[in-house]
Amino acid sequence: MKPLEVLYWLRFVLGIVAAFICVGYEQAVGLIGTDLNLTTLFNGIAFALIVYILSYYMIKPKFILKVEKPQKIFTTGMGIYFLSWLVFWVLFYTIALWFLRAI
Repeated sequence: MKPLEVLYWLRFVLGIVAAFICVGYEQAVGLIGTDLNLTTLFNGIAFALIVYILSYYMIKPKFILKVEKPQKIFTTGMGIYFLSWLVFWVLFYTIALWFLRAI
């Protein structure tokens, strides 16, 4: 695979991991089971942004010499990252809520 394709799929996986950690944090703090409000959503979005930015700085040294334009490292996979984060965040949140209500 080409370096940008690897980066694309890496960002997809990071979106899933970020959603899982985000829901785990909300579970630990006790936000799951209460009404879904804007604070929960903004906490999740902030965490997703932090993970994305940190991933850029961790990935950049590895891919800087393999791509034509260095700014491609930041933009490649941005859409799939946030889309996968959102889809899996909703999925994991719903599953966690279902388990809490089943107990």
